[in-house]
Amino acid sequence: MFFEFGLKDFIDILLVALMLYYIYRLMRESRSLNVFVGILIFIVVWVFVAQIIEMRLLGGILDKLVSVGVIALIVIFQDDIRKFLYNLGAHQRVRTIMRFFSPKKTDERDQAQLKKSIIPIVMACMSMAKGKVGALIVVQRNSPLDDIVSTGEVVNADINQRLIENIFFKNSPLHDGAMVIADRRIRAAGCILPVSHSLEIPKDLGLRHRAALGMSQESDALCIIVSEETGYISIAKGGVFRLRLSAEELEGILTKEMS
Repeated sequence: MFFEFGLKDFIDILLVALMLYYIYRLMRESRSLNVFVGILIFIVVWVFVAQIIEMRLLGGILDKLVSVGVIALIVIFQDDIRKFLYNLGAHQRVRTIMRFFSPKKTDERDQAQLKKSIIPIVMACMSMAKGKVGALIVVQRNSPLDDIVSTGEVVNADINQRLIENIFFKNSPLHDGAMVIADRRIRAAGCILPVSHSLEIPKDLGLRHRAALGMSQESDALCIIVSEETGYISIAKGGVFRLRLSAEELEGILTKEMS
């Protein structure tokens, strides 16, 4: 007998398709696409054996493998699962709803303090861009970056243009790593960031850009890059680049994202 196909069944199939597509994208970015294909093949065989032709012995064995395999996959892909859950919680619409329930009040004094923190960053980036001094600055937003701070040298200083330039000076021992700014203070320098392996990154962008993109994919941080080769200033946010920014554009983005 043919089963009745209704609206609920259509929505069910659509949601499963969207879930599989998102998992496919996640696996492709983490270079685990073959694992994803292998899992799909195993699921198809399991459903065919256990549900369609109802082979009890082989179906029972596959049932046990599936129950154990779920735990194994969680252990193997814990970083990818954490990234998926983080992206879900950090989605723009979800954050808009959260801001509706917990509105953030800002006054003139807070805006003045924000401006005082942003201007030295912008001025330092423009100065380093002019001299083609490479730099990578990570600005913490909602997601804490204590694990990243622990990979570098703790600074814990006020945001200062000269300090930023000295840290990224070519002969400085900390110039190769990333600087982390949190709570409007320079928390650490020389930090190590996760590198993105995305194949969509333009080949003319170097390791600093890959590290910035990787950091922006795993957190809601704002990553500022000053290219040592071209002197261009870029920002990575949410896994997306904004390239060749002017001082006004950089200041506008920082004002919007840090407020």
